[in-house]
Amino acid sequence: MRLTPQQLAYMDAFGVLIFPGLLEDDIGRITAEFESVFATQGGGHGGKPHDGTARSCIVPFIDQNEYLSSLIDDERVEGIFTSLMGEDFNYIGSDGNFYVGNTNWHSDTDWSGKMRGKPPRLFYKMALYLDPVTRDSGALRVIPGSQHYGDRYAETLQEHLRTAPDDWGITGAQVPAVALESLPGDVVVFNQNTKHSAWGGSNRRRMFTINTTARYSDADLPYLRHEISAFARFWVDSIYGPAMTSTAGPRRMVHLRQALDNQGHLAAEVLKAKEATKEPSRG
Repeated sequence: MRLTPQQLAYMDAFGVLIFPGLLEDDIGRITAEFESVFATQGGGHGGKPHDGTARSCIVPFIDQNEYLSSLIDDERVEGIFTSLMGEDFNYIGSDGNFYVGNTNWHSDTDWSGKMRGKPPRLFYKMALYLDPVTRDSGALRVIPGSQHYGDRYAETLQEHLRTAPDDWGITGAQVPAVALESLPGDVVVFNQNTKHSAWGGSNRRRMFTINTTARYSDADLPYLRHEISAFARFWVDSIYGPAMTSTAGPRRMVHLRQALDNQGHLAAEVLKAKEATKEPSRG
């Protein structure tokens, strides 16, 4: 599977693509394995089952399960990412979620460019919703074209979206946007610079993502290591989970190798993160 020139142009212009029914044939197994990971890993507060009071999240997610890890090898999934970023794209982790309530407007990248002193790097996210979602029940909403860093329209959104009630007199849910209503088996792929949100969802909205970027140049490897450092807050000693690496063949390793070769500092970052959570001495 490869994206057409028209699909690539659409992504470039609007920052999002949706593929109705792309994984419909496999959604039963995908959903069962999703539930299996949460049953064995917890994911709620203190590792307890999801209770609907707050978002439950597991990182890395698909990496905990051999079948879900194999989605990286699926010709439909790999074909989309290869079309966007080349044959040697990097898989940069995943998260599995039970979402609760609203998600406010945001981008998933360093919009300010402070990490590199230049515009944010392109990352693409594949999102799979395991429950039907509509505009008013938690579907992903996007603002097409909002991914263009430096563009006057995109920069205006960046400045005002989070303060829409004060600045524009409307709620976040009233911001003009496209709601990507979907059914289980549909696949949404978007540029992570794209402004997105969700409104009116239940307290048990199941969704997981697969995150990717193009291979880093040698000059940009410090930025890759910085990206890997962000995983320290999840107290993991590797950017990838055990099932992802133990079942990887040569083809999958193309998408893992660069991060594996540049994560030697992660263990030290995890120690720092753990130290930061300790209660101060009461003397």
